[in-house]
Amino acid sequence: MAKSSKDYFGLPWLISVILCFFLGPIMGILARFSEGKIVAGILRLLLGWNIIWLIDFILILFTGKILRVVNF
Repeated sequence: MAKSSKDYFGLPWLISVILCFFLGPIMGILARFSEGKIVAGILRLLLGWNIIWLIDFILILFTGKILRVVNF
């Protein structure tokens, strides 16, 4: 049975892993904006698209959640 996850729009774990692998930077930005965290989305857009998506991918694989550095 697949793990459930709240990240990436509440999609199942396997779908989240696939989306994170192929569309990680875009999905991370969209997830922040969809949660209403505008500052985090802008920071992610400007600074975090390059390496944080790799960290998100590793965290999705092992914990089922994405990295939350700025939570506002």
